[in-house]
Amino acid sequence: MEFVFTEEQQMIRETAESFLRDNSTSAAIRKAMATEQGYDADLWRSICNDLCFQSITIPEQHGGMGLGYVELVAVLEQMGRFLLCSPFFSTVCLASNALYVAGTEAQQAEYFAKIINGETGTLLLNNSGKLHADDVNVGYKKSGNDFVLNGSYRYVIDGHTANFFVAAANGENGVGLFVLPADSKGVTRKWLPTIDQTRKQAEVVFNNVTVSSAQCLKLDASSELQKILQLAMIATAAEQMGAAQQILDMTVAYTKERVQFNRPIASFQAVKHQAADMMLKAEVARSAVYYAACVADDTLRCGSLSAELPEAASVAKAWCSDAFFHNASTAMQLHGGVGFTWEYDVHLYFKRAKSSEIFLGNAAYHREHIAQILLDQP
Repeated sequence: MEFVFTEEQQMIRETAESFLRDNSTSAAIRKAMATEQGYDADLWRSICNDLCFQSITIPEQHGGMGLGYVELVAVLEQMGRFLLCSPFFSTVCLASNALYVAGTEAQQAEYFAKIINGETGTLLLNNSGKLHADDVNVGYKKSGNDFVLNGSYRYVIDGHTANFFVAAANGENGVGLFVLPADSKGVTRKWLPTIDQTRKQAEVVFNNVTVSSAQCLKLDASSELQKILQLAMIATAAEQMGAAQQILDMTVAYTKERVQFNRPIASFQAVKHQAADMMLKAEVARSAVYYAACVADDTLRCGSLSAELPEAASVAKAWCSDAFFHNASTAMQLHGGVGFTWEYDVHLYFKRAKSSEIFLGNAAYHREHIAQILLDQP
């Protein structure tokens, strides 16, 4: 497959790069991550009102741009490069995807309009590093025409600031998906400090939370949930790929300036070899991500679960998790002692690399998943 951006896709990518280079600076990142909210509200409004990036994949009939996953991945690559602190991932790659995959026409119309207007959402699912229905600790029970949800979720991305939730819960019909306002009666949530300060996580507890049948996306939604998570893997891999490239660029720039024995350390062959390995990791990651994005587009267009999507998503997530962490750890070494200091941004990428590696399954988990897919093939 020969992949080439269209003029429109290239314009979207360049617009995202230019905007984030100016607005997601080191100073802006550090200011946002020092707050409990974790992002600048004015910057989020600018992303929504001026760029309309939150509506990239929302269908045109609901007021969105009606674009595909390749365009979304092009934006996410730049967000990963510049470590954007915002609720974009949780809102677009989790909540919006869940509504697109499992929501009814009425639910999509209501909540897509909220997203377009700048409201934020997230998917409630325990991030245990596994992707099975058994990991959903919240249960639901039927109560007349309503459902009552009880249990807790931990490590929910932007769970303490989201305006609405798409919640996964176990019941007699398997895993169900429900959409509800974050301030619903019986919902409590609190911020959980984690290693990655650039992406906030939270604990959300449901205590006899009642939702109506109109708020139920689907009761037997195991296959839909898997599809949502596979799309989220590709989105995560796109951010990892962009960050892997950025940490390479930062390291090359530093080694050209750092002088030892009267010459820049970038001129030493051992350093060149390490930089070449980093570049290889980033380039292969780019191929894996954009191929997976093309598969995701085909899946979304046909409206069913593509047989190729699980494998493509796992390949992208596995490679990009390893690539980002390899590049971040190598960058830490090539920066020497200053790589560990607060003044340099290397540690921010290193922490994001470890956090995103675990999110939605680490590389070992996905390699095992790929092996199982291959074994199951006739």
